Parts: sequence; C-alpha cells; structure tokens
Amino acid sequence: MEGGGAQYNPRTVEEVFRDFKGRRAGMIKALTIDVEEFALILVVKENLCLYGFPSEQWEVNLPAEDVPPELPEPALGINFARDGMQEKDWLSLVAVHSDAWLLSVAFYFGARFGFDKADRKRLFNMINDLPTIFEVVTGAAKKQTKEKSSVSNHSSNKSKSNSKMAKHSKASEPKDEEEGLEDEDGDEHGETLCGACGENYASMRLKPLITLMCERWFHGKCVKITPARAVHINQYKCPSCSNKRAHP
Repeated sequence: MEGGGAQYNPRTVEEVFRDFKGRRAGMIKALTIDVEEFALILVVKENLCLYGFPSEQWEVNLPAEDVPPELPEPALGINFARDGMQEKDWLSLVAVHSDAWLLSVAFYFGARFGFDKADRKRLFNMINDLPTIFEVVTGAAKKQTKEKSSVSNHSSNKSKSNSKMAKHSKASEPKDEEEGLEDEDGDEHGETLCGACGENYASMRLKPLITLMCERWFHGKCVKITPARAVHINQYKCPSCSNKRAHP
C-alpha cells in the first residue's frame, strides 16, 4: 500500500498522541486485516521496513536514504526472519519492533518541540492506556479485556454482597451496650417484673439478674450491672439481700 499522506509535525501532547494512534492503527491493520497483502509484498522486495502513517495507512518500503532520516526508522529487514519462523511468531516479532518504533517517533516529537517532564509523562500515560500492537496481534489484549471485565463483575458482586451483609449485621446489632446480652428466655419470663423498675422482664432485651435468696429478677441496667460484668457473675445478690446478709 503505497503512500501514507503528507508529513506533518505535531507540536502538542494531543497532536502527538493523535499521530501515534493513526500510525498504530495503520500498522495493526497491516498485521491483522491486511496480513496476506502485507506478507505478499515482503516476498517481492528485500530489506524492508513497515511504516505506519497518521492517516491510519501502512506501507512496506525501503529505509529512507537521508542520514539521519527525518523520523526514527522502523526495524530494518523485517522479512529476513520470515523464512525461518512460524508466521505467528514472525508477526509477533514485527509487532514488537513496531511498538518500539511508535514510541520512538512519539518521543522524537516530544524532544524536538521541547516537551517538559509533565508533558512527557502525560503523553506516556495516554499511550500506555492503549493496548500495544503486540498485545493486539497475539490476542493478549482481548484476554486482558475479558479478565478485567470478570474482575470488575466479581468486585461488583462482592461489593453488593458485602453491602447486604453490612445491612443485615447493622439490623441485628444491639441498639446500646446493654443489649449485647440477648434474652433467650423472653417468652418464659414475659410476665416477670423487675424488682427495681417494676417493668416486665421482656420489656428490655437484656438478660436479667436473679437473686437466689429472694428469687426476684432485676434488669442489669436497673442495678447498674453492665453486660460485661454480668457475664462473670455466677450468683447475683440484690442490694436488699446484701443488706440482710450484712445485718442479720
């Protein structure tokens, strides 16, 4: 495919990136869609280079006669290794050298027009967001896209699951510290009254304390016993029973 459009000199990061994408598209086309035509041209000529143009066209041609050339030269003699390699491996090798050439052209423009550190970094990041020609030709780009999609879906499902679990956990949490001890016998003692406040046993979702001497029930909160302390109390004595024991 002869000709690739007029040469031009991009001067901004956006223009250089546009130039990069055009040349990249042309070379990808040569190594994938037009691969039969590309391979046929290499049989006719020797010592050839693969060029990509900003117009998204490609060309196989001899290296430029100027030394140094206007732009960095692509890999020379890409057809030499063809006879001794499988076509898949050979195309992968050409793709690698094509990636290297594209980067050299892009940063040639950057150096020529004085891109500073921030501009070079921005240009590289824009380029790096695109799959390489090698990744496209070998199919690695599609594999990475599928893996990213799978990871994204897994993360989304995991996030939804965690959200549901958090809501369920939040709904099942006690409203205050004293509600940490659930009443497992609420139905059995529903009519029992607290010896201090007079409210039903079941009116507060707390495990009550029972005094064995007077057999009265008390809400822990009413006698200033926290759930943490109640766990370690084997036998509780209400204030009344304690006073009786102290003063017979």
